[in-house]
Amino acid sequence: MEQTRQGVRLVVGVDDKIGFGKAFLLGLQHVLAMDLYIAPIIIAGLLALDKGNTSFFIQMCFLGTGIATLIQTGFGMRLPVVQGPSYVPIGAIAAIGGKLGLGAVTGALIPGALLIALLGYPLRLFAKAVRKIIPPLVGGTVIIIVGIALMPIGMGNIYNAPGSIGVNCLVAAVSAAVLVICILLGKKAQGAGTFFRLISVIIAIVVGTVTASFFGTVDFSRVQEAAWLSLPKLLPYGAPVFDWSAVLTMAFVYLIILIETTGTWFVVSSVTGSELSEQRLNRAAAGEGIGCFFAALFGGTPMTGYSSNAGLIAVTGVGSRMAIMTAGGILVALGLVPKLSAAITCIPEPVINGIFGIVCVAIITNGMKVIQPITIDERNMMVIGIPVLLTIAVTVLPKDVLQGLPDFASYILSSGITVGALGAVLLNLLIPAERHKVQ
Repeated sequence: MEQTRQGVRLVVGVDDKIGFGKAFLLGLQHVLAMDLYIAPIIIAGLLALDKGNTSFFIQMCFLGTGIATLIQTGFGMRLPVVQGPSYVPIGAIAAIGGKLGLGAVTGALIPGALLIALLGYPLRLFAKAVRKIIPPLVGGTVIIIVGIALMPIGMGNIYNAPGSIGVNCLVAAVSAAVLVICILLGKKAQGAGTFFRLISVIIAIVVGTVTASFFGTVDFSRVQEAAWLSLPKLLPYGAPVFDWSAVLTMAFVYLIILIETTGTWFVVSSVTGSELSEQRLNRAAAGEGIGCFFAALFGGTPMTGYSSNAGLIAVTGVGSRMAIMTAGGILVALGLVPKLSAAITCIPEPVINGIFGIVCVAIITNGMKVIQPITIDERNMMVIGIPVLLTIAVTVLPKDVLQGLPDFASYILSSGITVGALGAVLLNLLIPAERHKVQ
């Protein structure tokens, strides 16, 4: 059922009922388009985990992602939000784990997750803070900077993937082109066109992977090596160790993640045409915290809403919660069946990131739609433009610069989205607004 609201065109609405087969297919393409295994691989390398523990760690991140997605979409925010491992806490987890052990990592993650949940319910403070400091001007700007911050990451992954840059760029271009063609077919035609748009990401992944196979860059050997079944363990790294410095550090990191994921919620609200009421925002914070709590219990990392999946909703026109909850179920299965999770990681990076680039375009244009009705005077130009500049500045900042900074500064500057969002909030508060201007 096509749903149009506030300029949003959804082929499948947020609460539309769809069959299991369709939900599985639509949820699967969200899973296939995610790069959620990259953050755990980086953390495992920094912690010097062996091959067996690295595989287990990645599985637990899949499991935590699935549980967090089911909680947020089914009971928390109740919008199509896919959770995934955040890149923000990588440095903090590596530092705490390297110095105090993995038990201390768990001990630092659990209190921070509960703090985020409490800000939503029962304290109900989160929505009040958002309403006060994030009007539509700031919200639209945050959506734009989310897309801008993600673009260089996708392009960098294409250039740095195994193989030659020329081949990688060709594979990424083919994947992106197929996705664009499917989107345009969905706009111009009914019936078959709608079908192409619904499964546009799966089609792009298949064509991109086949193209990559012609150049010998597809390797499924890790699937043969993986086990069929691996059951999760509660507190797999032993009893939590509560070190106050680690707990406070991670609580600060969680607040940064919450700012980052709020940007994703604005994207989801924009592409689905769903209002972010105070109740929904508080439920979202509670869902975020509870999801992170369960991820920590099973040995995973802090979760955040993935903006790329929010962008996929705009690309495919599928805003169904049922599809996203099915994706959550698939992610749980991937956490229990190593062969399946290994197969997902075999999709070439240029394929995923070629698609990722088009998704970023969708995110940016949805941010533009939010600020379109607002008068762009000199003040608002600065509130929009300076955060974009800050986001780009941090995104291209050499990583070795962060090594000599205090921990809290390093955590903030590791995320262009966080810096840009903070900039937009502060500029909107500090620069006086003329009363006759519409905000």
